[in-house]
Amino acid sequence: MNAQIANAPLRRGAADAAAIRAAGLRTLEIEAAGLAVLQGAMAGELGENFVRAVETIHAAKGRLIVTGMGKSGHVGNKITATLASTGTPCFFLHPAEASHGDLGMVTPGDVILALSWSGETAELRDIIHYSRRHRVPLIAITSGATSALGKAADVPLILPKVEEACPHGLAPTTSTTIQLALGDAVAVALLERRGFTPANFHQFHPGGKLGAQLLTVGDLMKKAPDLPLVRQDMDMGAVIVAMTGHSLGAAIVVDAAGELAGIITDGDLRRHMGPDILQRTAAELMTPSPTATVPEMLASAALKEMNDRKISVLVALEGNKPVGALHMHALLQAGVA
Repeated sequence: MNAQIANAPLRRGAADAAAIRAAGLRTLEIEAAGLAVLQGAMAGELGENFVRAVETIHAAKGRLIVTGMGKSGHVGNKITATLASTGTPCFFLHPAEASHGDLGMVTPGDVILALSWSGETAELRDIIHYSRRHRVPLIAITSGATSALGKAADVPLILPKVEEACPHGLAPTTSTTIQLALGDAVAVALLERRGFTPANFHQFHPGGKLGAQLLTVGDLMKKAPDLPLVRQDMDMGAVIVAMTGHSLGAAIVVDAAGELAGIITDGDLRRHMGPDILQRTAAELMTPSPTATVPEMLASAALKEMNDRKISVLVALEGNKPVGALHMHALLQAGVA
């Protein structure tokens, strides 16, 4: 009986459901309003200091050290992960551990990014003093302009006062949302400042679905000599033999200079099937000037191209000469599709 009660579906009245939905919508509206206030603040002093903060981090010869306590620390951990994955060498330093030996991780070439909504977090005191004593640049994300952290920082990023979504005004909600948003803004600005490319991004995200999306055509394509290359004047009997000897489901037709002239797919064979097909030439059956790409193209972009054009094979070129061919099956196997 107890198990049945525990597994029974929770029943709520229409009024309860409406109240729950209203609470969720109210939270989103309040936090969205907070983000709008933050966006407006970027037009003033916050925006000027934001530029200084990004340039300070970009110019650092060492690493960016992110720190914060409590909810600000959790936000700091996420900001650290975003920065690290977008090309900024950094790590998170817990303030309490810093006071017990981990300050030794901080070197003269580093920059410290400290998060504290009030700016009076006691656990940050030793990190602040250390940064001043050893002249390590200190960037603060805080709402306390006249707080200990705000006054000590070389670059204070002063957040606007916003309404918390918590109805009691106690649980950090909107405040942590705008802290995180400003951290993301720093990461993206640094990404663009460094000229960070999708290829760079792939180096830090080799696994999972994201890693698959960052593969290139060159990573997945069949390469010479495993390509069914045929000449324009070759009879279809020889073309079919070439197609059968490779698992591409197509033959790539080249001209006398070895440049791409066309492609013949299994579908082309079916459409032109007749008693004289073996006596016809590749030039007669091929689709001229087929869709082609380059090995550097992202596999995800190649997938979109193939879906848009309803094709299963994409020829990769260097100059005008085929150097590879990408089949839809390769995209499926790699987890791109």
